[in-house]
Amino acid sequence: MSEFSDLIARAVNPAMSRAERETVYGVVKQAVERLQARDGLPPDDPRIALQQHLVEETIRDVEADIARFVSFEKLERAHSVQMAAERP
Repeated sequence: MSEFSDLIARAVNPAMSRAERETVYGVVKQAVERLQARDGLPPDDPRIALQQHLVEETIRDVEADIARFVSFEKLERAHSVQMAAERP
């Protein structure tokens, strides 16, 4: 699943709006559904629920990484401003 996570992480970036990232996530979910249909999995197959759960979990992980990245950027900017203000 780490390859899948890497793929999603490369498809989105912190500069994208939330709506743009949601569009990418929608495409990912559709691709997974097409793969499930291609594999002929019946709708009640537990693998479908597991795969959908893993997709959602991966999206949450990527969003958490983006939130951390944005937070660190904000902290860095604030620190730079503070350091500049303290210089004589």
